[in-house]
Amino acid sequence: MSNYEELANAIVIQAVVDYRIATKRLEKHPLDKMHKHTQREVLRFLRSDWFGILTTLDPEVLLEKLTKEVV
Repeated sequence: MSNYEELANAIVIQAVVDYRIATKRLEKHPLDKMHKHTQREVLRFLRSDWFGILTTLDPEVLLEKLTKEVV
């Protein structure tokens, strides 16, 4: 794996981690503006062209799996 692939994977993994943290926080504190903003930004990133450049993952499948984790 090249350094570029490792960086791309790390960016995607960090977005997933950030989304999980924000979502879990919002379960307990639904009015938390900072975590709501983080969640929205990650969703925007996952649906962006940039995400498609970094990985071949289907963003909607990834979001579906993340959503099931919370439920």
